[in-house]
Amino acid sequence: MTALKVRRIEEAKRLCDIPNIGPSMADDLKSLGIVHPRDLASQDAFALYKRLCKQTRSRQDPCVLDTFLAAVDFAKGAPARPWWDYTATRKRDFPDV
Repeated sequence: MTALKVRRIEEAKRLCDIPNIGPSMADDLKSLGIVHPRDLASQDAFALYKRLCKQTRSRQDPCVLDTFLAAVDFAKGAPARPWWDYTATRKRDFPDV
């Protein structure tokens, strides 16, 4: 059974409550110091992605950046959208990823 996701960031108690964020992505965010879902509202998705690449000493899949873009956008009040809706944005704004 799939965990239910919140419709607004104010309803989120755990990172996994956010659309597009599962246990693995939640662990990645926690490793970057993101403790509460609302913490994402003050973050820059690309900066998070770069920090994760540096921390893991490997280039993360570009879909990780798409997911970070979706999560940060949602935390800032945007409606939930699937992470793949952010692929075009990533390719336009971060062509080297």
